Amino acid sequence: MSKNTFIEVGRRTVRMEAVAVESLADRIDASFSKACEILLRCDGRIVVTGMGKSGHIANKIAATLASTGSPAFFVHPGEASHGDLGMITRKDVVIALSNSGSTAEITTILPLLKRQSVPLISLCGNPKSVLAEHADVNLDVGVTIEACPLDLAPTSSTTVSLVMGDALAIALLEARGFTAEDFAYSHPGGTLGRRLLLKVDDVMRHGDAVPKVDGNTMLKNTLLEMSAKGLGMTTVVDAEQQLLGIFTDGDLRRALDDEVGFQHTAISAIMTTKVKTITAQALAAAALSIMEDFNITVIVVVNDKTQPIGVVHMHDLLKAGLA
Repeated sequence: MSKNTFIEVGRRTVRMEAVAVESLADRIDASFSKACEILLRCDGRIVVTGMGKSGHIANKIAATLASTGSPAFFVHPGEASHGDLGMITRKDVVIALSNSGSTAEITTILPLLKRQSVPLISLCGNPKSVLAEHADVNLDVGVTIEACPLDLAPTSSTTVSLVMGDALAIALLEARGFTAEDFAYSHPGGTLGRRLLLKVDDVMRHGDAVPKVDGNTMLKNTLLEMSAKGLGMTTVVDAEQQLLGIFTDGDLRRALDDEVGFQHTAISAIMTTKVKTITAQALAAAALSIMEDFNITVIVVVNDKTQPIGVVHMHDLLKAGLA
């Protein structure tokens, strides 16, 4: 095969699967709505099952449901007949995937599910199959032809089943009013989770780590405070500890250019008074956004009395995995 042939086969496969998915839209009907209603009423867990390639898709559907507000898990149908059926309770709902609708490992457990009155939703390519006829609701995921030129390897059919599973998950997500913050709670280790859950208070430097000088402090002593805290800046406060301004490495360079005297210049005379601040309860991602927007590396954390209680450096956000 030439390179051009590989490209053509790849494009043909994509087009065939795209056509199969497009045809699925017309099958999102009353049966789909009924399936969603059954899943929303579920007081237990959504149990998703499938054999072979359908099992891989079922596993992914279960994971998508679980991460979008609908508690779910995968059960292997072969193992279900050997003890794992005990994982399914009367409060659960089962979603079973089978293109043919006659997969032996799934049809074997159908009578047991019926005996427990467990609601059953099938994703099946044959609406007249054993599985489809035993289901409370069957969602038609049939395809006219697989993308495989032999029409044997599950390709278009598994793609369509996956998309139907996504459609169910997103419909349930919207019905539950599931938010980005809800998503973050189930993904605390991910970037999105950190962005939506991590507060400034979690990453800021506080206490003695916060560089601070009085407005009457001479430039020489201010530099000692900056050097001791290692942030390339210091906050400047008044007698009530309220924030007056900050002094940074950039301000120091400008002071050198202006030949300011180190011994007799009070820091209040050369500090920056327009300070970007944030509160401890704000999202750390908000601090990052301010730093990026104004091209700064440090932001001061203040309380409701505008007293500096912390400092967040860009390095702190990098360490937290936000930047």
